[in-house]
Amino acid sequence: MNKVLANAEQAIALIPDGATIMMGGFGLCGIPENLIAALRARGTGGLTVISNNAGVDDFGIGVLLRTRQVRKMISTYVGENKEFERQFLSGELEVELVPQGTFAERIRAGGAGIGGFFTPTGYGTLIAEGKETRTIAGKPYVLEPPLHADFAFVKAWRGDRVGNLLYRRTARNFNPVMATAADVTIAEVEHLVEPGEIDPDHVITPGIFVRHILQGEHYQKRIEKRTVR
Repeated sequence: MNKVLANAEQAIALIPDGATIMMGGFGLCGIPENLIAALRARGTGGLTVISNNAGVDDFGIGVLLRTRQVRKMISTYVGENKEFERQFLSGELEVELVPQGTFAERIRAGGAGIGGFFTPTGYGTLIAEGKETRTIAGKPYVLEPPLHADFAFVKAWRGDRVGNLLYRRTARNFNPVMATAADVTIAEVEHLVEPGEIDPDHVITPGIFVRHILQGEHYQKRIEKRTVR
C-alpha cells in the first residue's frame, strides 16, 4: 500500500464538507501548517475542528476561522485569537470548551476504544451539566465521553513511507494521541525517509495508525508571543 501523497493539496482533496478533523499542536507548536493552508485554499467548509486551541488571527486554525470554514470548535484554550472571540460571542461559531486534561483523556479514550471515563474535573460546574455523575470512594466524578474524528491532521519531525512517525520535543504534544483517534490519519513530516531509517525503538506513532503521509515544506514555526530582553 502506497501511503505517500504528492502534496498537501492531494490530501485535502479527500476531505468533504462537514468533516470532523482533529488537528495536532499546542499553540502554534507542532501544528500541521501545510494541511491547514491547503484546507484554506480549497475552501472546504462546515468543519468541526478538535484542537487544543484555535491558533492566532493570521496563522494556524485562525485562518480557517477568518474564511468561515469552521462551524464548531472543540478546544481547551481559545485566547490569542480575536476573530475566534468575536464569532463565539456573536453566536456565529459553536464552541465546546473542555478542561485540558479531560480533553487529552477523551482523545486517548477515542483511540483506545473506551466508551467513557469518570473524572473529578468539572464536577459541580457548567462542564458537568447534563452528564452522568457518580460518587466513587466518597469522591464525586463526572462521566466524560470519548472524542473521535473523521480525520486527524498530525505533524511529525520524521516519518517513513509506511507511516512510522517520530516527533521532536514539545512539537509532539497532542499529535500522537490524535493519530489514534480518527478514521483516517494524515501526517505531514519535515523529513520523509525510507523504511528502516528510523530506529524502531524511536518510533512514537506506528505506521498502522497512519493512512497517508506527505513531505511538508516552507515551515514558518511561528511563536505566539516572543519575549526578548
